[in-house]
Amino acid sequence: MASIDLNSDVGESFGRWTLGDDNAMFQSVSSANVACGFHAGDPTVIRTTCQQAAEAGVVIGAHVGYRDLAGFGRRFLDIDPLELADDVVYQIGALQALAATAGTSVTYVKPHGGLYNAIVKHTAQAQAVVDAVKSVDPTLPILGLPGSEVLRLAEAAGLRAVTEAFADRAYNPDGTLVSRTLPGAVLHDPAEVAEHVLRMATEQSVRAIDGSILNIRAESICVHGDSPGAVAMATAVKSALSDAGVSIGTFV
Repeated sequence: MASIDLNSDVGESFGRWTLGDDNAMFQSVSSANVACGFHAGDPTVIRTTCQQAAEAGVVIGAHVGYRDLAGFGRRFLDIDPLELADDVVYQIGALQALAATAGTSVTYVKPHGGLYNAIVKHTAQAQAVVDAVKSVDPTLPILGLPGSEVLRLAEAAGLRAVTEAFADRAYNPDGTLVSRTLPGAVLHDPAEVAEHVLRMATEQSVRAIDGSILNIRAESICVHGDSPGAVAMATAVKSALSDAGVSIGTFV
C-alpha cells in the first residue's frame, strides 16, 4: 500500500487569542508543525499542543519563522544570516524543552511563512537555516519546497531534505506557491482540496493555476490548520486517500 505523510501547522494560538482546532486536525494528520513562539504560540500553547499531539500519536516538528508576531511571520525580513541562524536555534531549543515536558520530542524542522518562501531562492538565509539545524541536531530532517535552495543546501550539508507539497495552496507554473496576496492562492473547497492531494499522492503531479500539469514528488503534504474549514478539508483528504488505498504515515 502506498503511504504519504500529512502535516499541519498547529500551536498558532497566543494568550487569549485562539486559532484553529488542533485536536481535530490531529485526527487526520501524522505530523504536526508546532509554532515556536516567534510568529505564533506562547509557552503554554506550545506545551499543550505537544501534549495533545503525543496523545494522538502525531509526531512534532519545529515550525520556525521570522521574529514577527504582528505579521504572523508571513512577511519577508531582510535579517542578517547569523542573527537568523541564532533565531532558528533558539526556536528549536524552546520547542525541544517544552516537548520533553509533554513526553515527546522534536523530529524535524519546517520553516514557516515568509521564511519558507524566502529560502526557496534566498541562498544566504537558506544556508542560515541549514547551519542552525545542523548545529542543534544533524539528524533532524528539513521540510521544504522541491527544488528549493534550502533543500539543496541541506543535502550538501548531510541533512535529510524532505520535499513537501500543499493541499490547499495554488501553484505557479514554475512550481512555486501563488502569493497569498493574489486571488485563488488558497483553496477552500474540501472536494477540490481532496482531488488536489490525490493527484499529488498517486500521480506525483499537481495542476498549476494556469491549468498546466507539473511533476511534483512529495514525501509530505501540508493541510493548513488555520484556513477556514481546515478540519473539513483534512477529513476529506484523509477519506479520499483511504478510498484510493493510500495510507497516512509519518516520513520520520
